[in-house]
Amino acid sequence: MISPAESALAVRKEALEAFLATAVGADAVDLDDVVPLTGGAIQENWLLDIRVHGGPQPGQRQLVLRTDASSGVAVSRSRAEEFALLQAARDAGVKVPEPLWLCEDPAVLGKSFYIMACAEGTAAPHRLMKEPGLGGDRERLAADLGRELAKIHSIAPPRSDLAFLGEPAAQPALAAVVRYRDYLDSLGALSLPLEWGLRWCERHAPSSTAAVLVHQDFRTGNYMVDAKGLTAVLDWEFCDWGDRLSDIGWFCAKCWRYAHPELEAGGIGSRRAFYKGYEEVWGQAIDPEAVAYWEVMAHLRWAVIALQQGERTLSGDQASLELALTGRIHPPRLEQEVLGRTAPAQWRAV
Repeated sequence: MISPAESALAVRKEALEAFLATAVGADAVDLDDVVPLTGGAIQENWLLDIRVHGGPQPGQRQLVLRTDASSGVAVSRSRAEEFALLQAARDAGVKVPEPLWLCEDPAVLGKSFYIMACAEGTAAPHRLMKEPGLGGDRERLAADLGRELAKIHSIAPPRSDLAFLGEPAAQPALAAVVRYRDYLDSLGALSLPLEWGLRWCERHAPSSTAAVLVHQDFRTGNYMVDAKGLTAVLDWEFCDWGDRLSDIGWFCAKCWRYAHPELEAGGIGSRRAFYKGYEEVWGQAIDPEAVAYWEVMAHLRWAVIALQQGERTLSGDQASLELALTGRIHPPRLEQEVLGRTAPAQWRAV
């Protein structure tokens, strides 16, 4: 059965072919196949098989098209902003799919999109959990991921090319508490464990390091590996200025370790290896107590996002069993984790 998105691409096939021909400097481009890529609950990703006729690089080629899904979330960056973030990351030496062309002309697809090079490998967490040889040596992979994250954090304000990010918050932790409270209020969600966790985070907020570019979704599932190791960091739609330790806490949070909670670095390696790789680039030691705080914040944030994802279906914006289950299954587990990390000892003993 053809999805509405596939139908839309088929209707605009000639316009897309014309855009690609101009972009690659070819006489013509034939779009032979369009395949939806897995993942991306908020944006659509399509693998394009094209044949280039004439120009400097004729022949077969694979590209990836990224555009808006039918229903999105307000905190997601636009495709133009995401394209600029990819360019900044690539300039900083981060392994990312090469950003090629941005199109904001609605006459092509009816919405903004960009084209990037196709990275080799897979990002599927279930494969990484079940195939220990995937990604090469796992301790080396954890260290490589630490290095890549530190490269991302080498990007700091002010940056004229990233002016759309605005000014960094003076106290990112407290700003996050306010933001998540507002989200819960807007959803009408009553969760005493989450309210408790937010109050705990408010009272225990650490002093923040200087603001840097934070990925905000750096985790297993958002990077690609092949048989040898890391090939690309994906999904830049939530980037902002913030505290570097928030990304470290997000990556190490228990909720993102999947089937291997004992492997504290994203379910794929040791925290020690991940920290070592990061510290090699940063040149400073990571404060484990501050990271522990941001791991609590990570579970709170994911709980709020899960509730928002569920609401996207309940509100009628997007019919999706996956989103409905996300809003139903994950919050109770995350509430339990938040309480386990923040509740007084006498509560945990009951």
